[in-house]
Amino acid sequence: MPVPASVLRSAIARSVLRKAPRVAVPCAFARFSTSVLRGTQFTTLKNGLTVATESSPYAQTATVGVWIDAGSRAETEANNGTAHFLEHLAFKGTNKRSQSDLEQEIENLGAHLNAYTSRENTVYYAKAFKDDVPKTVEILADILQDSKLAPAAIDRERDVILREAEEVEKQYEEVVFDHLHAVAFQGQSLGRTILGPKENILMIDRKDLTNYISTNYKADRMVLVGAGAVDHDALVSLADKHFSGLTGSPETLSLGAPRSEKPQFIGSEVRIRDDTLPFAHIAIAFEGVSWSDPDYYPALVAQAVVGNWDRTMGNGSFLGSKLSYVVGENHLANSFMSFSTSYSDTGLWGIYLITQNLTGIDDLTSYVFREWRRLSTSVTEAEVERAKAQLKASLLLSLDGTTAVAEDIGRQLVTTGHRTTTEEIEKRVDSITVKDVQKFAQKFLWDKDIAVCALGSVEGLLDYNRLRNLTASLRW
Repeated sequence: MPVPASVLRSAIARSVLRKAPRVAVPCAFARFSTSVLRGTQFTTLKNGLTVATESSPYAQTATVGVWIDAGSRAETEANNGTAHFLEHLAFKGTNKRSQSDLEQEIENLGAHLNAYTSRENTVYYAKAFKDDVPKTVEILADILQDSKLAPAAIDRERDVILREAEEVEKQYEEVVFDHLHAVAFQGQSLGRTILGPKENILMIDRKDLTNYISTNYKADRMVLVGAGAVDHDALVSLADKHFSGLTGSPETLSLGAPRSEKPQFIGSEVRIRDDTLPFAHIAIAFEGVSWSDPDYYPALVAQAVVGNWDRTMGNGSFLGSKLSYVVGENHLANSFMSFSTSYSDTGLWGIYLITQNLTGIDDLTSYVFREWRRLSTSVTEAEVERAKAQLKASLLLSLDGTTAVAEDIGRQLVTTGHRTTTEEIEKRVDSITVKDVQKFAQKFLWDKDIAVCALGSVEGLLDYNRLRNLTASLRW
C-alpha cells in the first residue's frame, strides 16, 4: 500500500460553503473532555478513544482515518511482520461485507480507501465527499473491529507480501535504511523491518493476527481524525456510535506516553559488498532526536544546512549548501540526502550518499565530516537563515490537502500526545539561531558513535574505526 512521503525518511518529515451534516448526539454521549487548539478540536471518549478534527468550511471532501499507536515496533522477533500483514488483510472482507461488497461500496461512493504501516503507527484512512463521511466512518469501524481474516485470504496475501518483499529488495534506498536501523538498534524492535523476515511471513497465521489486534488495537492507542469537510460534534457522535465497543489498555496510558523502553543506539556497521553494482550506497547516522525533543527543530535546521543534492539537477554551484557545491564541482557523488528521522523517543540523523566515483569515496566521506564539523564551529548566519526558510516551506507545504492535514494530526497525537500548529512551527523555526545549531552539533555529533550501512561497490570506504575517529574532530 502507498505510504505518505512524510513517514519515509526524515522528520521534514506532508470547495461551496456548506456545513457537513450534523448527526444527533445520543443521550448516552460518552465524551469526557474537549479542547480546541488553533482550529484543531479534540475530544476524548470514555473508553479512551480520541477524536480530532480540523474543519475547512469551503471544502467539499474530507479525509477521515484511524491512527493507531502500533506498528512493527509493537511486535516481537517471533511475530515481526504481523502489523503489515494485517494492513494487507484490512480490505479483504469483514463478517458484514465480503471483499467484493466492500470494493463496490467504496467505488459507488467515489471514495479512496487506503492503509499503511510504519515502524510506530498503523493507519487506515479514506477520502470521500462530505455527505459520505458517516458511511466512511462506519466502513472504517467495520474493517478495524470485524475483519474476517479468512484463512484463504491470509494465504493469498502471504504470496502478495512475499512478492512485495522481493520488490523492496530491488529498491536500494529501502534496503540501506532497513539495514541502517538494524545495526543502529540491534536486537531491538525498532531495528526490525516492517515487512518482517521471509520465515515469519510464511508462518504468520490467524491466531498471530488476532493476538496482535487484541493486544494493540486499544481505544486509548487510537485517534479518529477528520480533516476538511467535517463537523467535530458529528464525528464525535459517529465515533461514539461505531467505536464505543473498543476497550482501553490495562495500563491506561495517555497518548504519547512511552509504551516501551527507549531503544539503545549502538555504534556499528554493516557492509554488503557487491562489485557487480556500479554504485556505492552509503548511509552514516548518529543517534537523532525524538518528535518531542527540544532539539527537534535545531536538528531539522542542521539537516537543511547540509542539504540535498542530485547531479541531474545540474545546479550544485548555485545552491546554498556548501557540500552541494563541493560534491558537484568535484564529481564526487551522484546524489546525497541529509536526513533527520524521528520516532517517539529517539531518532537517526545523518546522510545517505550514492556515488559512481568509486575511487573518490574517501574524499566524499571526508568532505561530509568536514561539513558536519562546520556545524559545530563555523556555520554562518546566512546558511542558517536559508535553511530555516527552506525548512518552513517544506514543513508547511507538506500540509497541503486534507489527507496531509489528517496525517499530521494523527501522527503527532499518537506519538507526542499533542499537535504543534503551523503558527507554532513558524515561531519555533524562526527562533533558532546559529548558536542553537552549533549546540546541537556539539551535543549529538561531536565524538559520538555512528551507525554505517554500505551497499554495492564499497571497497573504497574507510574502515569503521577511522570513520568513528573522524567524529572526535567535529568540534574543533
